[in-house]
Amino acid sequence: MNILAAIKREERKLEKQLGKLNHQLSGVRAAAKALGGPAEREVVGVKKRVLSAAGRAAMVKAARKRWAKVRKQAKRAVS
Repeated sequence: MNILAAIKREERKLEKQLGKLNHQLSGVRAAAKALGGPAEREVVGVKKRVLSAAGRAAMVKAARKRWAKVRKQAKRAVS
């Protein structure tokens, strides 16, 4: 029963936060409207970064080198 009470408290807390955020959002929208601009913008997708095969290979090589170092140190610690 204690878990259920904790969940209910968390739900009330989140509802309160949601109310505050909605209030702030309405204030921002009202300010934007008063200034003559739209408050909502179209979300623009971020261009996906492309990694060359050579760049990827260099990253893999570096990661293998780092892990080899970790394994070497772990082997020393055990011995």
